[in-house]
Amino acid sequence: MMLSMFSDFLKSFARDERGVTAIEYAIIGVAISAIVLAVITEGGLGQALSDAMDTIDSNIGSANDFSAGGGGAGE
Repeated sequence: MMLSMFSDFLKSFARDERGVTAIEYAIIGVAISAIVLAVITEGGLGQALSDAMDTIDSNIGSANDFSAGGGGAGE
């Protein structure tokens, strides 16, 4: 009796496909994340973004220095 119930449970568990889609999406998400991480670190994209941010920072600093220089008739 107990063995039969356990056997029936295992059969129904093996046929049950609920949650399979969620697991598939999780696997796809991990794969996409790994690809994006590889592109950023190995493809030079990370360095390119860093260089672009440094250039922006430098340009903003230069603009602030220029505007803070004053030199108008009111000073």
